[in-house]
Amino acid sequence: MTEAAIEKENKEIAKEYKKLLRISYQTLTPKDKKLIRSAFDVAVDAHKDQRRKSGEAYIFHPIAVAKIVASEIGLDAISIASALLHDVVEDTPYTLNDIERMFGETVARIVDGLTKISHLKKDKNISQQAENFRKMLLTLHDDVRVIIIKIADRYHNMLTMDAMPEHKQVKIASETLYIYAPLAHRIGLYNIKTELEDLSLKYTEPEVYYDIQGKIQDTEEEKQAYINSFTKVIENSLDEEGLNYYIKGRMKSIFSIRRKMVKKNIAFDEVYDKFAIRIIYKSDRKNEKFIAWKIYSIVTDHFTPNPVRLRDWITSPKSTGYEALHITVMGPEGKWVEVQIRSERMHEIAEKGYAAHFKYKHGEQNEQGIEQWLNRLQEALENSNGNAVDFVEEFKLNLYSKEIFVFTPQGELKSLPKGATPLDFAFHIHTEVGMRTRGAKVNGKLVPLNSRLQSGDQVEIMTSDSAKPNQNWLDYANTARARAKIKSSLREEKKEIAEEGKEMLRRKLKSQKINLNEDVVNKMVNYFKLKTSLDLFFRVGNGAIDNQKIKDFASSYNNAFLNFFKSKIRRKNVPDDIDREEITHNYDMLVFGQEEDKLSYKLAKCCNPIPGDNVFGFLSVSDGIKVHKKDCPNAIQLQSNYAYRIMSAKWIDSTQEEFTVDIRITGIDNLGLVNEITNIISDNMHVNMRNLNFSAEGGTFTGKITLVVKNNNILKKLINNLKQIGGIDKVIRV
Repeated sequence: MTEAAIEKENKEIAKEYKKLLRISYQTLTPKDKKLIRSAFDVAVDAHKDQRRKSGEAYIFHPIAVAKIVASEIGLDAISIASALLHDVVEDTPYTLNDIERMFGETVARIVDGLTKISHLKKDKNISQQAENFRKMLLTLHDDVRVIIIKIADRYHNMLTMDAMPEHKQVKIASETLYIYAPLAHRIGLYNIKTELEDLSLKYTEPEVYYDIQGKIQDTEEEKQAYINSFTKVIENSLDEEGLNYYIKGRMKSIFSIRRKMVKKNIAFDEVYDKFAIRIIYKSDRKNEKFIAWKIYSIVTDHFTPNPVRLRDWITSPKSTGYEALHITVMGPEGKWVEVQIRSERMHEIAEKGYAAHFKYKHGEQNEQGIEQWLNRLQEALENSNGNAVDFVEEFKLNLYSKEIFVFTPQGELKSLPKGATPLDFAFHIHTEVGMRTRGAKVNGKLVPLNSRLQSGDQVEIMTSDSAKPNQNWLDYANTARARAKIKSSLREEKKEIAEEGKEMLRRKLKSQKINLNEDVVNKMVNYFKLKTSLDLFFRVGNGAIDNQKIKDFASSYNNAFLNFFKSKIRRKNVPDDIDREEITHNYDMLVFGQEEDKLSYKLAKCCNPIPGDNVFGFLSVSDGIKVHKKDCPNAIQLQSNYAYRIMSAKWIDSTQEEFTVDIRITGIDNLGLVNEITNIISDNMHVNMRNLNFSAEGGTFTGKITLVVKNNNILKKLINNLKQIGGIDKVIRV
């Protein structure tokens, strides 16, 4: 570009900036103007080397979006600044931290929301993806300005799409029709919604669009003549009442005319209500409703109304804040005409949406029900110099409160129940991903598997072929799908261990001169107070029932009466409500709180809980922890009056419990030794490493490893296996 061209462009940019300040719907204070100027300077600097497809400087786009936000939607200075900065983090060296440092947390939050939306991968062939995207917009951020600025951004893109290739035009237009037009409607931006629909039709069905547009232009004179004839009939009556009003016609949008033609299968000429007549009157708030119905009365005195087509949005405004009286009457020449009766205030709300709605609000705002997608409209702050609305910080979007929407690393959107964890996400992606989960990153940071996900999080699952579900995963997962898969996997693993345990038991009993048969198995199940044979084999397999215990059983095997007696007692004590599928749960130990601490307790006499019951702990004043059943008659009274003294409690199977233990290894430092040690630990069932620390000096090494084991037998077996490695001198438990 020549210097003259650059200078001309810079003058044009400065002109557009001044126009932005001039057309703002809000009254801008010096502080507001300073904020907008700073945002403008950063945007100009950030985009200085960028150009749009049309060839013009990129900065014209954020300025245009800010103008839409300032004038057509009528938002505040923070919104205008955010609109100017909306593409800065995505396309330039500026970071979100830079924006927060320069403009504060609110602007940074809005820009972050806009950046996240732009990263979404949207597949035009999957309507569910688009539906999720729409929901995502409603839940991504607490601040509704994120959505409004995004709509303004899309509106400007639609206005300047001519330079794009045709396939992109069609894709963007289809997406606009499916996502952005309905959103604009929800917020009450009716003008922008209509424009978005018409512009979308222009690119998706250009022949239809230009055909209807041409016919509308041809009938412009006819329309004006009709409005004049309608006005003439009622003008005298309105003037007699001393009303301050004006009447204007509004042509139906091209899109809505097209929709009516398709729906009723009729030609353009057969669409009779192609335009509506608006009667807009001046009034104070006190007489607004009264005047609306007075005008209604005058119109229906002269023209016959269609009683089915009365819409009273003055008595009951729409959830978007829209107020008006709509009636359809038989007008001149026997044509049905829609008449919209609005005060100037109502008209402004219809044009500007929420910004105008707040301008007229006073006093405490009442919650307006779940149907209204803004959870609460906080009182608009209006001061004496007419500074209008402060778009308050505490907007909450609560329409889809039971769902969250998170990204995959590729930018795809997934819907999960509120409270979902990275482990739930992994199983949602694919069962195999869930089964092989080793860890998770949320927004690039490593997090525990039981972290709660939030809408807008980007979640990456790290997998490993050696990873597999363990008992703790049931505490990490909240979705039914993930829990079912984890339980199924744990059962399968237990079955494998039980198979090995069965063979071990056969050998050990043989050395005691006892053959393993059904009778022996039943007697052993009773002897060890278990429920099933699988339970028995599993405990032998994982070492919970060791050689000594098997010998003790063998010595009592011939005492049939003792076994019979024990069997009776055991059957009597098994609670009926225990889930029989949880085959390995012995329910013989109580633990308390999130950390599952073992504490002293007493069983409450009022409900006599037994192992397996659903229980809670109550911290009594003089008697320590008392354990009650959750359906105890006293439970409701205790929980409502002494909630701070309630602690969670549950029965667990002590053989399933895991213990942390440290071992120290010393020996000669060989290449690959650490790898050999970790392989042996990994190959031992139910042993996980929590910590690993090795140091070498002068050809020798010392290592300290923190392990998680089920019981002492497994630890002994592991220590013996480690001692077999060449070069290992000592393996001792610390």
